[in-house]
Amino acid sequence: MEDTIINKVAQSALVTLNLESFYPAGEVATFDVKDYLFMELILKEKEYRETLKSIDWSIYKNKNVAITCSADAIIPLWAYMLAVSYLEPFAKDIGFGTADEVFKILFLKNLQQIDPKEYEDKRVVIKGCGDKKIPENAFVEITKILRPVAKSIMYGEPCSTVPIYKRK
Repeated sequence: MEDTIINKVAQSALVTLNLESFYPAGEVATFDVKDYLFMELILKEKEYRETLKSIDWSIYKNKNVAITCSADAIIPLWAYMLAVSYLEPFAKDIGFGTADEVFKILFLKNLQQIDPKEYEDKRVVIKGCGDKKIPENAFVEITKILRPVAKSIMYGEPCSTVPIYKRK
């Protein structure tokens, strides 16, 4: 009598979702308003406007850009808006915050492109391990996206999962 090994994982109709496939493409460059402040404290409108006109904005071509101010200064909101008006023709995408914060925003933007209907009534495994670090907010967001439609959501690998949600 021969024992046949049955791969129950392959037969289980699980859908594995690897969040690495939503990783934002390209680097995140930083535009720091601090570099354009007088004594790293005061924004002088006339000088700021003149300086922005003289910047070679093409250095941001096809890059994701984080606009921030790393100095402890009060920056008027229009100063960020003005920088965006110069960056927009060149940058791939622009966000406010540190490079890490903007990376997380871009990751969420990519996740928003998911069509939840593709996962309707499916048993979904959110892949747990990979080569790239996935931000925690991506796991929160994917759960919010899938919970209304998926039959079940699990975390980990198909052979060893942690149950997250199961529709009753």
